[in-house]
Amino acid sequence: MARKTGETAMIIKTQEDVTPAVLEAYSKIDDPRLREIIAALVKHLHGFAREVHLTEEEFEKAVQYVTKLGQMTDSKHNETVLMSGSLGFSALICLLNNGNNGQTETTANLLGPFWRLNSPRTENGASIIRSPTPGPALFVDCTVKDTKGNPIAGAEVDVWHSSPEGFYEQQDPKQADMNLRGKFTTDAKGHFGFRSVKPAGYPIPIEGPVGDLLRVAHRHNYRPAHLHFLIFKEGFKTLVSQIYTPDDDKLETDAQFGVTRALIGDYVRHDGPSPTGEPGEWYSLDQTFVMEPGKSRLPKPPIQ
Repeated sequence: MARKTGETAMIIKTQEDVTPAVLEAYSKIDDPRLREIIAALVKHLHGFAREVHLTEEEFEKAVQYVTKLGQMTDSKHNETVLMSGSLGFSALICLLNNGNNGQTETTANLLGPFWRLNSPRTENGASIIRSPTPGPALFVDCTVKDTKGNPIAGAEVDVWHSSPEGFYEQQDPKQADMNLRGKFTTDAKGHFGFRSVKPAGYPIPIEGPVGDLLRVAHRHNYRPAHLHFLIFKEGFKTLVSQIYTPDDDKLETDAQFGVTRALIGDYVRHDGPSPTGEPGEWYSLDQTFVMEPGKSRLPKPPIQ
């Protein structure tokens, strides 16, 4: 078979020849960033195989494992995203790309699988409880600022979280559509707020490859309780965040490695009538988010 014009010939003799041959074959990729990524991928992938001296049987199992990630991913569940989190890869990518490109603490965090487009518009201070959801009341006040401390007005903020039973509304037929979700707009002082119920931690699915990994490592499959935020404003990098409750016993052993020091919120417990008159235990949270200048874009929802 004739070679394509300009293609370099290399006959492989030993295992040492494989990596240079592959690197040469992909050295003419036009896009310089893609060329850099492919070269690094080949070097690290081949280096990994050499370091552990991967056997043929292990390679076959690995291929089956990766294939199953795809087979178990559909419009309602993303096993690949779940695996990325369980290896700490999602957390690493987030921290490398936020906080001045990994130089400082940041309130950026994982998107998670349950974000939805088109959450219902909600007035500041209003409730995001859209069907009966028993649990301690939670009153949240937030401020959005830039890196110089100036308030950011007109930012759109998506909020979503699990119920006190540990279910997002897509998972729970007892909850109304869009329960515990809302879209807010920051005011002139960069402020928004809402009323909800205190969320609970929850287990991630373990029926697939992620479950196999957790079991072999003797790890639990729980995420600590948290609120989700996605903040969008032209001229700023879209901020995705999770604010964790400090009283969750899984805070230091999160199955997805998402908890950072900057994301542990000050959920204050109160007794007595809440601001809207409910008796008994209730909580408040004051939180400040800092947005970095950059490109504004909305992510693609991991599931539909």
